Formats: sequence, structure tokens, C-alpha cells
Amino acid sequence: MDKKRLIDRLDTASHRKKADTVVKNGKVMDVFNQKWIETDIAITNGVIVGLGDYEGKETIDAKGQMIVPGFIDGHVHIESSMVTPPQFAKAVIPHGVTTVITDPHEIANVSGVKGIHFMLEQARLTPLNIYFMLPSSVPATALEKSGAVLHAKDLQPFYRYKEVLGLAEVMDYVSVETADEEMTQKLIDAHTAGKWIDGHLAGLSAKFVNVYRAAGVLTDHEVTTPEEALDRISRGMYVMLREGSAAKNVSKVLPAVNEKNGRRFFFCTDDKHLLELMEEGSINYQVKLAIQKGLDPFLAYQMGSFNAAECYGLTTKGAIAPGYDADLLFLSDLNHVKINETMIAGVIYREEDEGVLPSIQADSKMLQSVHLAPNLNAEDLQIPICQNKDLHVIEIIPNQLVTKLILEQPVKDQKFFKADPKNDLLKIAVIERHRGIKEIGLGIVKGFGIKNGAIATTISHDSHHLIVIGTNDDDILAAVDRLGKIGGGLTVSKGGRVLHAVALPIAGLLSDKPLQEVNESLVTLEEALKQTGFSETFNPFLTLSFLALPVIPEIKMTTNGLFDVRAFKHIPIQK
Repeated sequence: MDKKRLIDRLDTASHRKKADTVVKNGKVMDVFNQKWIETDIAITNGVIVGLGDYEGKETIDAKGQMIVPGFIDGHVHIESSMVTPPQFAKAVIPHGVTTVITDPHEIANVSGVKGIHFMLEQARLTPLNIYFMLPSSVPATALEKSGAVLHAKDLQPFYRYKEVLGLAEVMDYVSVETADEEMTQKLIDAHTAGKWIDGHLAGLSAKFVNVYRAAGVLTDHEVTTPEEALDRISRGMYVMLREGSAAKNVSKVLPAVNEKNGRRFFFCTDDKHLLELMEEGSINYQVKLAIQKGLDPFLAYQMGSFNAAECYGLTTKGAIAPGYDADLLFLSDLNHVKINETMIAGVIYREEDEGVLPSIQADSKMLQSVHLAPNLNAEDLQIPICQNKDLHVIEIIPNQLVTKLILEQPVKDQKFFKADPKNDLLKIAVIERHRGIKEIGLGIVKGFGIKNGAIATTISHDSHHLIVIGTNDDDILAAVDRLGKIGGGLTVSKGGRVLHAVALPIAGLLSDKPLQEVNESLVTLEEALKQTGFSETFNPFLTLSFLALPVIPEIKMTTNGLFDVRAFKHIPIQK
């Protein structure tokens, strides 16, 4: 803070000068004492300088509305929205999100350091407060082959940026436990820089919680049960209750939260598609859901704001008090989180005030990131089977990232596996797309409910190869071919032709189009999806994208085939 700004604040707080803005006639939420205060809010230079009776150059009449701190998303991959940070901001700010802590490991897995720089530069174009955690595991494991590899020396220079808070979700638990030299250096660099470290403890035992805490890891967003949550809290961690598009854990984990331990919980979305961000919002939805499930509203709002700020050392975020940034929400309904206006740094957000954003300047390699092997054909998709051996099958669990490894009997007299839509058995392929080599992992998946056709995407966590499922090879190849031609995205095919495709030319992950245009294209994609017979209540594209992440149990796919996460090795399709 410079001297002039400090003097301005002191003069305003002491009533020697008028505040820039004073908010009057509102009920102000005190997250510290968990009560309401009827008081003015004096704001100067975007910061709250006093509560009490103040005069301002500008006066905002709250007209009896409730005023609460702006929401903080504790862990999000902006790339999962499929739009750039400025467009993402337009989607979440109206829903009351004023701050996010993002991990750009999706684009980093494709474009490496250039991808991180791109996200940092784009983040600076929006009023949304965007903080960064540096990708810790690119690729996710040593067994993966992503578009880039980030070593400790690649990450270390980023710690000088004020937006960088620490090291993002450490998911390579094997490297942590074995004190792998490269992983150890990443952890040491974060500690040396005085930064925070996020965890990723999906399905791990108490033994690994001890290991992660010994490494200085502070958080976990992969908790799925109250028991897991309490175990992590007892070992000094913060737990994020996640409600994204594929993983919805708030309702199940919420029973672990009480008045005694509530300060150790906060909310995150992790991965949420644009359609859902636009329709139901972000952290606002989780606060509302928690209240509906019986959580005290004051605690729910505290979890939606102050707790995340406290965890990450954001000492000017998450509360309405002198010295805190004027990131405020004006509500007409507390329990249903009815937000009338969002204020960031003392300014009421209006999208029309942003003007025209600068054109996207992306590295040419980021715009040409999909390199498929030439002449992919049906023979490349064949899965030979033996009649006397059971098939290893991935069974998805709707609205969860974890999967089950199940056994199915092969169809009689089949020499090569053919999809069996009646029994919900589809072919799945993960196709290398970074170097143009013909490396294709093949498998069988159950649970999608697609009757006829295929869906494909270049979003496949975390290495982001092309992943596709389908009922027949013609539709699979049509979907794959289209994604190669448009530089990545999402597509639906049926009858050997593409019904609709959403182009994501930036690293095969992000659109270069405005928010509304992308949203409309996704709506069209949903309509096309219905033609395949899909009628389930989960997001099939996001569910599909996580089937390639070999650090979440039980069974996943890579370009080398089926991967048993618990055994940490590839396994054959037949037992």
C-alpha cells in the first residue's frame, strides 16, 4: 500500500474526509460474531474503512437488503468452463462470486508454461479476483504422456507473481510417499516461497493423510464421506465441499460440519461446465444447498466466503469490516441466495461497463494443439476377445469421479468386442493427440446409457488426449475426425455423421468466442445428445473426461489402455 492510499483511508475512517462510497440502510452480515449489524459501510479506494455513521461522495441506498461478503471459490479449473477467464467472470460474478483460486493445470498439461502465462494474462482483464495455484503434477503421474512436462524449475519463477498463492493439488501420491526428488523439490520451493499447498487425496487411507500432512499439504477437495472429512480435519487439514458438474459431494459430506469445526470447511466447484454455471451458478448454489440441508445460514455464508480467505491467507477478503476489500453482495432472500447486485472493490458490477475486451492473443501452438495420427481407421479400434475370459469393464458412478472395476462375460462367438447398448456396454478409446503418434488405449465402459452414436472430446483430465465412447466404430471415427479438423472440442455423432460440435481451439480446451455464443452452442450439443438416446441425470462429457485421470480410483483409461489405480499399473481387458 502506498502512503497516499493509507492517508486517504485514515482520513476517511477518522471522518476528516468523505468516503468515496457509503452504503446505507442495509443489514450487514458479521461473519465473525455471526449476527446482523445495521450500520453504514464506508468505502474508499475499494476498501472498507469504517462501519458506523459516515458520509460519502456517493451514497448507495441498500433499501433494507441484506449485505454479505462476496463468495470465494476455493478451488476451480477455469478451463472446465470452456471459456477464457474474462468470459468465465461474466458467468460467475452475477452469481456473487468475487474471488476464485484457480489451478490452470488443464491448459498446462497441453501447453506447459505458455498456458499458465496465457491464463495469468487473461485473468488480469477482468474485475474478478483470480488467484493461482501452480500445477504440481504435469503430467498427473510418471505413467502419463501429456503435451508438456513441468519440473520444479519451471514453476519456481511464477512464485514472484502476486496472484500466485501456492502449489496446486498434489495428486501424484506415489511420488509424495516415496519422497521422489522432483516432487520433493516442488514442495520445498512452495514452502521456501511462503506459499500454500493443496492436496488431492481421492480414496486414500489415513496413512496417506499423515504423509500429505507431513509434507505440509493443507487442503483436500476430494472428500466424499463425513468420515473422510473428519479424519482430515483431525489431522489439521481444511476440507473443501465440492459441487461441480461431475462430482457432487456437498450433501454427503455436510453432516461432518458443526459449530465446533465449521471454520475448517469451505466450498469449491473444481470443474463446472458453462451451462450449469449459467443456470444454477457457483458457490451461491452450494450455500443455498447447504442451508436447505439444515446448515445454519451464518455458517453456510461463512463457508462461502471467510473460511476460504482464512485458509489461503487472503487477509482482506471474506468479511465486511474495516480493512477488508469492498467485495459485497446485496440480497433480498438469505436462504435462497437471491442476489440483486454484486460489488467488487467498491464498484457495482455491470457487464456493460466492461466495454470491448482485447482480442485473445494466444501462442500459435496453443491454437494448433490437436495432432492426430493420420489414417485412423476401424482396425485401430478393434478389441480382440477370448470366449473363456471375463472382460474388465469400467463402471461409472453418476455424479462421482470414482469408478468401479467390474467383470462382464463376453458375447458368445464374438472374436472382437462390439458395443452392446442393450446392456449399456460401450467401447471407449483414448487417442494420443499431442504428437501425432498412433497410440490408442481401448476399453469397455458401462453406465452412460447411450443407445446409438458416439460422443468425443479433447478434454480428458489431465493429459487431455482425445477420449471417445460409442456404440459403433463409424460414429466413433466420425466424432474423432471432426475434432481433429476443428482443433478440439466436444462433439456428438450418429449414423456416421456429426450432429453438432463445439469448437475449443485454444489448447483444445477453451473457446475463443463470447460467453453467450458458447452457451448457445452447448445447448445445441445437449439437443444433439438426446438423439443418441441419452436421458441420464449427469453430464456425460464431464464424466467421460475424468475417465482418463489415473489418480482417482478404481479403474481409468490412458493411451496405453486400462489402468488399475489401486494397483497403480495397467491391466489387460480380459482377466
